[in-house]
Amino acid sequence: MPDAAPPSAPAGKPAHSGNLSLALDFGPLLIFFVAYKFWGMIVGTGAFMAAIAIAVVVSKVKLGRVSPMLWLSAVLILFFGSLTIYFHDERFIQIKPTIIYGFFAAMLLIGLARGKPLLKYLLQAAYDGLSEEGWRKLSRNWAIFFIAMAVANEIMRAALSFDTWLAVKVWGVTIVSFLFAAANIPMLMKYGLKLDKGETVEEAAAQGDPPQG
Repeated sequence: MPDAAPPSAPAGKPAHSGNLSLALDFGPLLIFFVAYKFWGMIVGTGAFMAAIAIAVVVSKVKLGRVSPMLWLSAVLILFFGSLTIYFHDERFIQIKPTIIYGFFAAMLLIGLARGKPLLKYLLQAAYDGLSEEGWRKLSRNWAIFFIAMAVANEIMRAALSFDTWLAVKVWGVTIVSFLFAAANIPMLMKYGLKLDKGETVEEAAAQGDPPQG
């Protein structure tokens, strides 16, 4: 069960959950990077799979929930990780981000076409007080971002060695994703986003940063 939040924290949004959310999103990818560098692809992929499973458990225990985005990322990581290990083929783990980004983009665009900002349900309690219009604009922005990242991953996969691709994925893509999430915060505050007392823009952005598949 999650720890009880202090009175200043809104229900469903534990205090300081931004840093934990960032660790849950970035941690498995960092573990993959380190394990691969020291022990190779098979051990690295196995460590990645174990880390994402642990991230799901920690999210449930510490935050009281597992976001649909984290669930989907975990399922795809376990699936493509298993293929990578079985076939000893790194291409499976490389194509996974393209599928994750493409799937998220498609879901968000379909939701917008139906008048439903699905990001509101995918991120759940990440952005307290945000209006429906704010969720629509955020869903649109992330859909465009996901499409751009899917295209970028395919270009990198074709043009770079696996080592270089992994370094860019771990450091470059993660930083770009976090900066994009942070860049949306001022717009979201115009549409009702409320930051907790003492909460920084960086912590708020971390809660809305998608899992780093």
